[in-house]
Amino acid sequence: MSEKACLGKMTNISPETRIMMMRGEDGRQGYRRQILAALAVSLGPFAAGLSKGYMSPAIASMQESQHDSSFTVSDQQASWIASLSLLGALIGGILGGMTMRLGRRTILLVSALPFSLAWLATALSTSVNMISVTSFCGGMLICCITMITQVYVTEIAVPEIRGCLSSVLKILSQIGILISFSLGAYLNWHQLALVVAAAPVLLFLALLFIPETPSSLFLRGKEEEAADSLQWLRGPDADIRQELATIRTNILASKQYNDGRTGKLKVLLSKRLTRPVLITCGLMFFQRFTGAHVFNFYAVPMFKKTFRMMNPHGGAIATSVVQLLASCLSGMLIDHVGRLPLLMISGVMMSIALAGFGSYAYYEDVFRNSTDLTNVEPGSYDWIPLLCVLTFTIAFSLGISPISSLLIGELFPLEYRSTGSALATSFSHLCGFVNVKTAADFQDHIGLYGLFWLYAGISVLCLLFVVLFVPETKGREIDEMDPKYVESLCINR
Repeated sequence: MSEKACLGKMTNISPETRIMMMRGEDGRQGYRRQILAALAVSLGPFAAGLSKGYMSPAIASMQESQHDSSFTVSDQQASWIASLSLLGALIGGILGGMTMRLGRRTILLVSALPFSLAWLATALSTSVNMISVTSFCGGMLICCITMITQVYVTEIAVPEIRGCLSSVLKILSQIGILISFSLGAYLNWHQLALVVAAAPVLLFLALLFIPETPSSLFLRGKEEEAADSLQWLRGPDADIRQELATIRTNILASKQYNDGRTGKLKVLLSKRLTRPVLITCGLMFFQRFTGAHVFNFYAVPMFKKTFRMMNPHGGAIATSVVQLLASCLSGMLIDHVGRLPLLMISGVMMSIALAGFGSYAYYEDVFRNSTDLTNVEPGSYDWIPLLCVLTFTIAFSLGISPISSLLIGELFPLEYRSTGSALATSFSHLCGFVNVKTAADFQDHIGLYGLFWLYAGISVLCLLFVVLFVPETKGREIDEMDPKYVESLCINR
Protein backbone atom coordinates (compact mmCIF):
# COMPACT_ATOMS: atom_id res chain seq x y z
CA MET A 1 0.00 0.00 0.00
CA SER A 2 1.34 3.44 -0.94
CA GLU A 3 2.34 6.02 1.66
CA LYS A 4 -0.37 8.34 0.34
CA ALA A 5 -3.02 5.68 0.86
CA CYS A 6 -1.78 5.06 4.39
CA LEU A 7 -1.97 8.75 5.21
CA GLY A 8 -5.47 8.87 3.75
CA LYS A 9 -6.58 6.06 6.00
CA MET A 10 -4.97 7.71 9.04
CA THR A 11 -7.22 10.74 8.58
CA ASN A 12 -10.22 8.56 9.36
CA ILE A 13 -8.79 7.46 12.70
CA SER A 14 -9.97 9.26 15.82
CA PRO A 15 -7.39 11.29 17.77
CA GLU A 16 -7.59 8.97 20.80
CA THR A 17 -6.98 5.92 18.59
CA ARG A 18 -4.02 7.65 16.94
CA ILE A 19 -2.50 8.40 20.37
CA MET A 20 -2.92 4.76 21.39
CA MET A 21 -1.23 3.60 18.17
CA MET A 22 1.71 5.94 18.71
CA ARG A 23 2.08 4.77 22.29
CA GLY A 24 1.76 1.12 21.41
CA GLU A 25 4.93 0.77 19.32
CA ASP A 26 7.22 1.67 22.22
CA GLY A 27 4.73 1.07 25.02
CA ARG A 28 6.83 -1.33 27.02
CA GLN A 29 9.82 0.97 27.16
CA GLY A 30 7.55 3.90 28.01
CA TYR A 31 5.93 1.84 30.74
CA ARG A 32 9.35 1.18 32.25
CA ARG A 33 10.10 4.90 32.49
CA GLN A 34 6.71 5.61 34.07
CA ILE A 35 7.19 2.73 36.52
CA LEU A 36 10.63 4.04 37.53
CA ALA A 37 9.24 7.53 38.09
CA ALA A 38 6.34 6.13 40.13
CA LEU A 39 8.73 4.04 42.24
CA ALA A 40 10.87 7.11 42.88
CA VAL A 41 7.99 9.23 44.19
CA SER A 42 6.53 6.22 46.04
CA LEU A 43 9.36 6.65 48.56
CA GLY A 44 7.19 9.53 49.82
CA PRO A 45 4.26 7.26 50.76
CA PHE A 46 6.85 4.78 52.10
CA ALA A 47 8.15 7.46 54.49
CA ALA A 48 4.54 8.36 55.34
CA GLY A 49 3.83 4.68 56.08
CA LEU A 50 6.80 4.50 58.45
CA SER A 51 5.39 7.59 60.18
CA LYS A 52 1.87 6.15 60.45
CA GLY A 53 3.16 2.85 61.80
CA TYR A 54 5.39 4.65 64.28
CA MET A 55 2.64 5.84 66.60
CA SER A 56 1.34 2.53 67.92
CA PRO A 57 4.67 0.97 69.07
CA ALA A 58 6.16 4.36 70.01
CA ILE A 59 3.34 5.33 72.36
CA ALA A 60 3.55 1.88 73.99
CA SER A 61 7.31 2.39 74.36
CA MET A 62 6.85 5.84 75.93
CA GLN A 63 4.35 4.51 78.46
CA GLU A 64 6.28 1.33 79.26
CA SER A 65 9.58 3.18 79.89
CA GLN A 66 8.22 6.03 81.98
CA HIS A 67 10.51 5.14 84.89
CA ASP A 68 13.54 5.59 82.60
CA SER A 69 12.30 8.74 80.87
CA SER A 70 12.54 12.42 81.80
CA PHE A 71 8.81 12.79 81.15
CA THR A 72 5.64 10.72 81.44
CA VAL A 73 2.89 10.14 78.87
CA SER A 74 -0.71 9.68 80.02
CA ASP A 75 -3.42 8.05 77.91
CA GLN A 76 -4.93 11.47 77.14
CA GLN A 77 -1.54 12.87 76.12
CA ALA A 78 -0.96 9.81 73.93
CA SER A 79 -4.26 10.40 72.13
CA TRP A 80 -3.22 13.99 71.44
CA ILE A 81 0.19 12.93 70.12
CA ALA A 82 -1.52 10.51 67.73
CA SER A 83 -4.31 12.83 66.59
CA LEU A 84 -2.18 15.99 66.22
CA SER A 85 -0.49 14.42 63.21
CA LEU A 86 -3.91 14.29 61.55
CA LEU A 87 -4.63 17.89 62.52
CA GLY A 88 -1.30 18.87 60.98
CA ALA A 89 -2.30 16.96 57.86
CA LEU A 90 -5.38 19.17 57.58
CA ILE A 91 -3.10 22.21 57.28
CA GLY A 92 -0.73 20.28 55.01
CA GLY A 93 -3.53 19.59 52.55
CA ILE A 94 -4.29 23.30 52.23
CA LEU A 95 -0.62 24.26 51.87
CA GLY A 96 -0.02 21.45 49.38
CA GLY A 97 -2.88 22.63 47.20
CA MET A 98 -1.67 26.22 47.30
CA THR A 99 1.93 25.36 46.41
CA MET A 100 1.30 22.53 43.93
CA ARG A 101 1.12 25.04 41.09
CA LEU A 102 4.86 25.64 41.54
CA GLY A 103 5.51 22.11 40.32
CA ARG A 104 4.76 18.64 41.65
CA ARG A 105 8.38 17.46 41.77
CA THR A 106 9.57 20.84 43.08
CA ILE A 107 7.31 20.75 46.13
CA LEU A 108 8.26 17.13 46.84
CA LEU A 109 11.95 18.13 46.82
CA VAL A 110 11.29 21.09 49.11
CA SER A 111 9.25 18.95 51.55
CA ALA A 112 11.54 15.91 51.82
CA LEU A 113 14.41 17.23 53.95
CA PRO A 114 12.21 19.19 56.43
CA PHE A 115 10.25 15.96 56.88
CA SER A 116 13.48 14.20 57.83
CA LEU A 117 14.39 17.03 60.22
CA ALA A 118 10.98 16.75 61.92
CA TRP A 119 11.71 13.11 62.73
CA LEU A 120 15.21 13.91 63.97
CA ALA A 121 13.58 16.43 66.32
CA THR A 122 11.18 13.69 67.48
CA ALA A 123 14.09 11.38 68.28
CA LEU A 124 15.74 14.13 70.34
CA SER A 125 12.54 15.25 72.11
CA THR A 126 12.67 15.73 75.87
CA SER A 127 9.03 16.59 76.59
CA VAL A 128 5.50 15.72 75.55
CA ASN A 129 5.02 19.23 74.18
CA MET A 130 8.02 18.87 71.89
CA ILE A 131 6.78 15.51 70.59
CA SER A 132 3.33 17.04 70.02
CA VAL A 133 4.84 19.85 67.94
CA THR A 134 6.92 17.45 65.83
CA SER A 135 3.87 15.21 65.40
CA PHE A 136 1.88 18.17 64.07
CA CYS A 137 4.69 19.25 61.70
CA GLY A 138 5.29 15.69 60.54
CA GLY A 139 1.59 15.22 59.81
CA MET A 140 1.53 18.43 57.80
CA LEU A 141 4.44 17.26 55.62
CA ILE A 142 3.04 13.72 55.30
CA CYS A 143 -0.19 15.06 53.82
CA CYS A 144 1.60 17.41 51.46
CA ILE A 145 3.86 14.61 50.18
CA THR A 146 1.20 11.90 49.82
CA MET A 147 -1.25 14.24 48.08
CA ILE A 148 1.30 15.48 45.54
CA THR A 149 2.73 12.01 44.81
CA GLN A 150 -0.78 10.86 43.87
CA VAL A 151 -1.21 13.81 41.50
CA TYR A 152 2.28 13.21 40.05
CA VAL A 153 1.53 9.56 39.24
CA THR A 154 -1.86 10.46 37.76
CA GLU A 155 -0.29 13.04 35.44
CA ILE A 156 2.62 10.92 34.15
CA ALA A 157 0.85 7.56 33.66
CA VAL A 158 -1.11 6.33 30.66
CA PRO A 159 -4.62 4.99 31.48
CA GLU A 160 -3.58 1.34 30.96
CA ILE A 161 -1.28 1.36 34.02
CA ARG A 162 -2.46 4.39 36.00
CA GLY A 163 -4.48 2.39 38.51
CA CYS A 164 -1.67 -0.11 39.01
CA LEU A 165 0.93 2.63 39.58
CA SER A 166 -1.43 4.37 41.98
CA SER A 167 -1.66 1.13 43.95
CA VAL A 168 2.14 1.05 44.16
CA LEU A 169 1.90 4.15 46.35
CA LYS A 170 -0.42 2.31 48.74
CA ILE A 171 1.76 -0.80 48.69
CA LEU A 172 4.89 1.15 49.64
CA SER A 173 2.89 2.89 52.37
CA GLN A 174 1.79 -0.48 53.77
CA ILE A 175 5.37 -1.75 53.65
CA GLY A 176 6.38 1.28 55.70
CA ILE A 177 3.68 0.59 58.28
CA LEU A 178 4.72 -3.08 58.50
CA ILE A 179 8.38 -2.16 58.99
CA SER A 180 7.50 0.27 61.80
CA PHE A 181 5.28 -2.30 63.52
CA SER A 182 7.99 -4.96 63.26
CA LEU A 183 10.94 -2.77 64.33
CA GLY A 184 8.81 -1.29 67.11
CA ALA A 185 8.92 -4.65 68.87
CA TYR A 186 12.71 -4.28 69.26
CA LEU A 187 13.50 -0.55 69.18
CA ASN A 188 12.46 2.17 71.60
CA TRP A 189 10.70 5.28 70.38
CA HIS A 190 13.95 7.28 70.04
CA GLN A 191 15.59 4.65 67.82
CA LEU A 192 12.48 4.08 65.73
CA ALA A 193 12.22 7.83 65.03
CA LEU A 194 15.76 7.79 63.63
CA VAL A 195 14.78 4.98 61.24
CA VAL A 196 11.80 7.03 60.02
CA ALA A 197 14.04 10.08 59.54
CA ALA A 198 16.17 8.24 56.96
CA ALA A 199 13.32 7.57 54.49
CA PRO A 200 12.68 11.18 53.33
CA VAL A 201 16.39 11.50 52.47
CA LEU A 202 15.99 8.56 50.05
CA LEU A 203 12.98 10.34 48.52
CA PHE A 204 15.02 13.50 47.99
CA LEU A 205 17.81 11.60 46.21
CA ALA A 206 15.39 9.64 43.99
CA LEU A 207 13.59 12.82 42.90
CA LEU A 208 16.83 14.17 41.41
CA PHE A 209 16.65 11.57 38.62
CA ILE A 210 13.06 12.02 37.38
CA PRO A 211 11.37 14.89 35.50
CA GLU A 212 8.54 17.24 36.40
CA THR A 213 5.12 16.24 35.03
CA PRO A 214 4.36 17.50 31.47
CA SER A 215 0.99 18.88 32.58
CA SER A 216 2.54 21.00 35.33
CA LEU A 217 5.21 22.36 32.97
CA PHE A 218 2.65 23.21 30.29
CA LEU A 219 0.47 24.92 32.87
CA ARG A 220 3.43 27.19 33.71
CA GLY A 221 4.20 27.90 30.06
CA LYS A 222 7.38 25.76 29.85
CA GLU A 223 6.55 23.95 26.63
CA GLU A 224 10.07 22.79 25.69
CA GLU A 225 10.63 21.29 29.14
CA ALA A 226 7.18 19.69 28.95
CA ALA A 227 8.07 18.05 25.64
CA ASP A 228 11.37 16.75 27.09
CA SER A 229 9.52 15.40 30.14
CA LEU A 230 6.89 13.61 28.04
CA GLN A 231 9.59 12.15 25.77
CA TRP A 232 11.48 10.81 28.80
CA LEU A 233 8.33 9.26 30.24
CA ARG A 234 7.15 7.65 26.96
CA GLY A 235 10.61 6.49 25.86
CA PRO A 236 13.31 8.00 23.61
CA ASP A 237 11.89 6.44 20.42
CA ALA A 238 8.19 7.11 21.13
CA ASP A 239 6.24 9.46 18.86
CA ILE A 240 4.76 12.01 21.27
CA ARG A 241 3.61 14.60 18.70
CA GLN A 242 -0.11 13.83 18.85
CA GLU A 243 -0.18 13.50 22.64
CA LEU A 244 1.85 16.68 23.06
CA ALA A 245 -0.47 18.61 20.74
CA THR A 246 -3.51 17.31 22.63
CA ILE A 247 -2.10 18.38 26.00
CA ARG A 248 -1.16 21.82 24.64
CA THR A 249 -4.59 22.38 23.08
CA ASN A 250 -6.49 21.22 26.16
CA ILE A 251 -4.47 23.30 28.61
CA LEU A 252 -4.87 26.43 26.48
CA ALA A 253 -8.60 25.74 26.23
CA SER A 254 -8.74 25.24 30.00
CA LYS A 255 -7.05 28.60 30.62
CA GLN A 256 -9.42 30.38 28.22
CA TYR A 257 -12.38 28.67 29.88
CA ASN A 258 -11.28 29.91 33.30
CA ASP A 259 -10.51 33.41 32.06
CA GLY A 260 -14.06 33.61 30.73
CA ARG A 261 -15.55 32.83 34.14
CA THR A 262 -15.42 35.99 36.22
CA GLY A 263 -15.65 35.89 39.99
CA LYS A 264 -14.26 33.37 42.46
CA LEU A 265 -17.72 32.36 43.66
CA LYS A 266 -18.79 31.41 40.14
CA VAL A 267 -15.64 29.31 39.76
CA LEU A 268 -16.17 27.59 43.12
CA LEU A 269 -19.77 26.79 42.20
CA SER A 270 -18.79 25.42 38.80
CA LYS A 271 -20.13 21.92 38.18
CA ARG A 272 -16.66 20.93 37.01
CA LEU A 273 -15.39 21.55 40.56
CA THR A 274 -18.37 20.87 42.85
CA ARG A 275 -19.21 17.41 41.48
CA PRO A 276 -15.68 15.96 41.95
CA VAL A 277 -15.43 17.66 45.36
CA LEU A 278 -18.66 16.08 46.57
CA ILE A 279 -17.70 12.62 45.25
CA THR A 280 -14.13 12.62 46.60
CA CYS A 281 -15.07 14.18 49.95
CA GLY A 282 -17.88 11.65 50.31
CA LEU A 283 -15.46 8.78 49.71
CA MET A 284 -12.96 10.32 52.14
CA PHE A 285 -15.65 10.60 54.81
CA PHE A 286 -16.53 6.92 54.45
CA GLN A 287 -12.86 5.94 54.30
CA ARG A 288 -12.15 7.64 57.63
CA PHE A 289 -15.37 6.75 59.48
CA THR A 290 -15.39 3.01 58.76
CA GLY A 291 -12.82 2.27 61.47
CA ALA A 292 -9.54 1.99 59.56
CA HIS A 293 -7.81 4.72 61.56
CA VAL A 294 -9.08 3.25 64.80
CA PHE A 295 -7.54 -0.10 63.85
CA ASN A 296 -4.24 1.60 62.96
CA PHE A 297 -3.93 3.71 66.11
CA TYR A 298 -5.62 1.46 68.66
CA ALA A 299 -5.02 -2.03 67.26
CA VAL A 300 -3.13 -3.36 70.27
CA PRO A 301 -5.55 -1.98 72.93
CA MET A 302 -8.54 -3.37 71.01
CA PHE A 303 -6.95 -6.79 70.65
CA LYS A 304 -6.16 -6.74 74.37
CA LYS A 305 -9.89 -6.29 75.04
CA THR A 306 -10.96 -9.13 72.73
CA PHE A 307 -8.02 -11.62 72.84
CA ARG A 308 -7.71 -13.94 75.81
CA MET A 309 -4.52 -15.80 74.94
CA MET A 310 -3.24 -14.52 71.58
CA ASN A 311 -0.48 -11.88 71.57
CA PRO A 312 -2.05 -8.48 70.68
CA HIS A 313 1.19 -7.29 69.05
CA GLY A 314 1.24 -10.42 66.88
CA GLY A 315 -2.32 -9.66 65.81
CA ALA A 316 -1.33 -6.10 64.83
CA ILE A 317 1.61 -7.36 62.73
CA ALA A 318 -0.58 -10.01 61.06
CA THR A 319 -3.09 -7.27 60.18
CA SER A 320 -0.33 -5.18 58.61
CA VAL A 321 0.94 -8.13 56.53
CA VAL A 322 -2.57 -8.85 55.21
CA GLN A 323 -3.03 -5.16 54.44
CA LEU A 324 0.13 -5.24 52.34
CA LEU A 325 -0.96 -8.36 50.43
CA ALA A 326 -4.42 -6.89 49.79
CA SER A 327 -2.85 -3.70 48.44
CA CYS A 328 -0.77 -5.80 46.02
CA LEU A 329 -3.92 -7.64 44.91
CA SER A 330 -5.70 -4.31 44.37
CA GLY A 331 -2.81 -3.16 42.19
CA MET A 332 -3.24 -6.21 39.95
CA LEU A 333 -7.03 -5.90 39.68
CA ILE A 334 -7.76 -2.18 39.57
CA ASP A 335 -7.02 -1.65 35.86
CA HIS A 336 -8.69 -4.91 34.79
CA VAL A 337 -11.79 -5.18 36.99
CA GLY A 338 -12.45 -1.45 37.29
CA ARG A 339 -12.92 0.99 40.17
CA LEU A 340 -16.64 0.50 40.86
CA PRO A 341 -16.68 -3.32 41.25
CA LEU A 342 -13.80 -3.14 43.75
CA LEU A 343 -15.51 -0.34 45.68
CA MET A 344 -18.76 -2.33 45.90
CA ILE A 345 -16.98 -5.52 47.00
CA SER A 346 -15.09 -3.45 49.55
CA GLY A 347 -18.31 -1.94 50.97
CA VAL A 348 -20.04 -5.32 51.37
CA MET A 349 -17.03 -7.03 53.00
CA MET A 350 -16.34 -4.12 55.37
CA SER A 351 -19.97 -4.07 56.55
CA ILE A 352 -19.95 -7.80 57.32
CA ALA A 353 -16.53 -7.72 59.04
CA LEU A 354 -17.32 -4.69 61.21
CA ALA A 355 -20.69 -6.10 62.24
CA GLY A 356 -18.97 -9.38 63.11
CA PHE A 357 -16.28 -7.70 65.21
CA GLY A 358 -18.92 -5.63 67.02
CA SER A 359 -21.00 -8.75 67.71
CA TYR A 360 -18.01 -10.59 69.14
CA ALA A 361 -17.12 -7.57 71.30
CA TYR A 362 -20.72 -7.59 72.56
CA TYR A 363 -20.43 -11.31 73.29
CA GLU A 364 -17.22 -10.70 75.24
CA ASP A 365 -18.51 -7.66 77.11
CA VAL A 366 -22.00 -8.85 78.02
CA PHE A 367 -22.34 -12.62 77.71
CA ARG A 368 -18.97 -14.11 78.64
CA ASN A 369 -18.38 -11.73 81.56
CA SER A 370 -21.68 -12.86 83.13
CA THR A 371 -21.23 -16.59 82.47
CA ASP A 372 -19.28 -19.35 84.14
CA LEU A 373 -16.29 -19.92 81.85
CA THR A 374 -14.63 -22.74 83.79
CA ASN A 375 -15.47 -25.22 81.02
CA VAL A 376 -14.37 -22.90 78.20
CA GLU A 377 -10.77 -23.22 77.03
CA PRO A 378 -9.01 -19.82 77.30
CA GLY A 379 -8.33 -18.26 73.93
CA SER A 380 -10.46 -20.78 72.01
CA TYR A 381 -12.39 -17.98 70.28
CA ASP A 382 -9.53 -15.52 69.68
CA TRP A 383 -9.56 -16.39 65.97
CA ILE A 384 -13.01 -14.77 65.54
CA PRO A 385 -12.05 -11.10 66.15
CA LEU A 386 -8.77 -11.63 64.30
CA LEU A 387 -10.65 -13.05 61.29
CA CYS A 388 -13.04 -10.07 61.34
CA VAL A 389 -10.16 -7.58 61.45
CA LEU A 390 -8.28 -9.37 58.67
CA THR A 391 -11.42 -9.46 56.50
CA PHE A 392 -11.98 -5.75 57.08
CA THR A 393 -8.33 -5.04 56.28
CA ILE A 394 -8.53 -6.95 52.99
CA ALA A 395 -11.75 -5.16 52.00
CA PHE A 396 -10.43 -1.72 52.93
CA SER A 397 -7.08 -2.17 51.17
CA LEU A 398 -8.68 -3.76 48.11
CA GLY A 399 -11.18 -1.00 47.39
CA ILE A 400 -11.89 2.25 49.17
CA SER A 401 -8.36 2.97 50.44
CA PRO A 402 -6.47 3.05 47.10
CA ILE A 403 -9.39 4.07 44.88
CA SER A 404 -10.53 7.11 46.88
CA SER A 405 -6.99 8.52 46.54
CA LEU A 406 -6.77 7.59 42.86
CA LEU A 407 -10.06 9.36 42.06
CA ILE A 408 -8.70 12.65 43.43
CA GLY A 409 -6.28 12.73 40.53
CA GLU A 410 -8.70 11.30 37.95
CA LEU A 411 -11.90 13.29 38.60
CA PHE A 412 -10.59 16.84 38.98
CA PRO A 413 -9.96 18.82 35.78
CA LEU A 414 -6.43 20.20 35.45
CA GLU A 415 -7.50 23.79 36.19
CA TYR A 416 -9.05 22.69 39.52
CA ARG A 417 -6.68 19.83 40.42
CA SER A 418 -4.67 21.81 42.96
CA THR A 419 -7.75 23.29 44.64
CA GLY A 420 -9.75 20.06 44.50
CA SER A 421 -6.90 17.91 45.81
CA ALA A 422 -6.38 20.32 48.71
CA LEU A 423 -10.09 20.35 49.60
CA ALA A 424 -10.52 16.57 49.45
CA THR A 425 -7.27 15.76 51.26
CA SER A 426 -7.80 18.35 54.01
CA PHE A 427 -11.37 17.14 54.54
CA SER A 428 -10.08 13.57 54.72
CA HIS A 429 -7.62 14.39 57.49
CA LEU A 430 -10.17 16.49 59.35
CA CYS A 431 -12.42 13.42 59.40
CA GLY A 432 -9.47 11.29 60.50
CA PHE A 433 -8.69 13.67 63.37
CA VAL A 434 -12.30 13.71 64.56
CA ASN A 435 -12.56 9.92 64.29
CA VAL A 436 -9.36 9.13 66.19
CA LYS A 437 -10.00 11.73 68.90
CA THR A 438 -13.63 10.71 69.53
CA ALA A 439 -13.23 6.91 69.29
CA ALA A 440 -12.46 6.62 73.02
CA ASP A 441 -15.46 8.80 73.90
CA PHE A 442 -17.78 6.66 71.78
CA GLN A 443 -16.44 3.53 73.49
CA ASP A 444 -17.24 5.04 76.90
CA HIS A 445 -20.84 5.81 75.86
CA ILE A 446 -21.86 2.90 73.61
CA GLY A 447 -19.12 0.35 74.23
CA LEU A 448 -16.62 -1.18 71.81
CA TYR A 449 -19.39 -3.25 70.23
CA GLY A 450 -21.60 -0.17 69.69
CA LEU A 451 -18.70 1.67 68.07
CA PHE A 452 -18.15 -1.07 65.50
CA TRP A 453 -21.85 -1.55 64.83
CA LEU A 454 -21.87 2.20 64.06
CA TYR A 455 -18.96 1.70 61.65
CA ALA A 456 -20.83 -1.21 60.02
CA GLY A 457 -23.85 1.05 59.41
CA ILE A 458 -21.60 3.72 57.88
CA SER A 459 -20.10 1.05 55.59
CA VAL A 460 -23.59 0.19 54.31
CA LEU A 461 -24.15 3.88 53.54
CA CYS A 462 -20.77 3.88 51.77
CA LEU A 463 -21.96 1.08 49.49
CA LEU A 464 -25.12 3.05 48.61
CA PHE A 465 -23.06 6.18 47.94
CA VAL A 466 -20.75 4.29 45.56
CA VAL A 467 -23.65 2.75 43.62
CA LEU A 468 -25.52 6.05 43.27
CA PHE A 469 -22.83 8.67 42.75
CA VAL A 470 -19.34 7.36 41.93
CA PRO A 471 -18.47 7.12 38.20
CA GLU A 472 -16.28 4.47 36.60
CA THR A 473 -12.95 5.90 35.43
CA LYS A 474 -11.26 2.72 34.20
CA GLY A 475 -9.34 3.41 30.97
CA ARG A 476 -10.34 7.07 30.90
CA GLU A 477 -7.82 9.75 29.93
CA ILE A 478 -7.26 12.58 32.38
CA ASP A 479 -8.57 15.86 30.94
CA GLU A 480 -5.38 17.33 29.52
CA MET A 481 -4.66 14.07 27.61
CA ASP A 482 -8.23 13.56 26.35
CA PRO A 483 -8.78 14.51 22.68
CA LYS A 484 -12.46 15.24 23.45
CA TYR A 485 -11.68 17.62 26.33
CA VAL A 486 -12.32 20.82 24.36
CA GLU A 487 -15.78 19.55 23.41
CA SER A 488 -16.62 18.96 27.08
CA LEU A 489 -15.62 22.53 27.92
CA CYS A 490 -18.04 23.85 25.28
CA ILE A 491 -20.82 21.68 26.70
CA ASN A 492 -20.19 22.91 30.27
CA ARG A 493 -20.13 26.61 29.44
